[in-house]
Formats: sequence, structure tokens, C-alpha cells
Amino acid sequence: MLAPKKSKYRKSFRGKMRGKSYRGSTLAFGEFGLKSLGRGWFKSNQIEAARRVITGFTKRSGKVWIRVFPDKPITKKSPGAPMGAGKGEIDTHVAVVRPGKILFELGGVPEKIAREALGLAAQKVPFKTKIIARET
Repeated sequence: MLAPKKSKYRKSFRGKMRGKSYRGSTLAFGEFGLKSLGRGWFKSNQIEAARRVITGFTKRSGKVWIRVFPDKPITKKSPGAPMGAGKGEIDTHVAVVRPGKILFELGGVPEKIAREALGLAAQKVPFKTKIIARET
């Protein structure tokens, strides 16, 4: 699973997810991409599941670019912890995704295979997405 090697602060606040994503909203590497239409937290295990579906369906032909990285630590308290026992330990890492963000890019495969692979990956993503293609 993806996680940062080090971070400046061990635990972070939850934060807000206002607005749209302007950075990372156009295709930069591949011919096809999976673009977010919703907002939310994209967990590291969900990113890995989507990546595995894409590489498995394309039979490791072509190239996959992961355009998101889970750099936000999410804490969780144990079930029996009483109120007022402090902030819980780090449970997982997430990537904060806003509408417009490109999640995955795919290149070097035919359009039919790319659309099918990204469609299967979209089922692993916890918000609405759409498949986009580079304009020629």
C-alpha cells in the first residue's frame, strides 16, 4: 500500500474539501484517463485495488500512471476507548480528491482495452468518475 516515507507532522486535521481541482485536471502522460466527478478520500488500499485491476486487465501491456498519492494520515480510536482519551493512532493514509482531478492515466494500449480497464477501475473508486481521452 502507498504511504509517505516521512511527514512533518504525525497526525493531521480532517480539513475541508471545498472547490474544484485545477491542478492535475488535464492528461499529462497517457492517452486515456480516469477523472473524478465527485469529492472524497481515496484510501491507499482503494488506489492499489484500482491499479491492480488496470494492470491485470491490460495484461501488463502499456503504462499506467497513478496521479494521486495518499499523503494524509487518518486516525482511528480503538472500539473500547473512552471519551477524552486523546486522538487515536494512525489507521490509514488517504489522498484528498476534488472534482476534476485525474486519478489514473493509461497509455500504449488500444482504446477499447483502455476504456474497459478504466471502467473496471472506476468500480473500485468511492466516488463518481468519467473516462477521458486525449484530443487529437
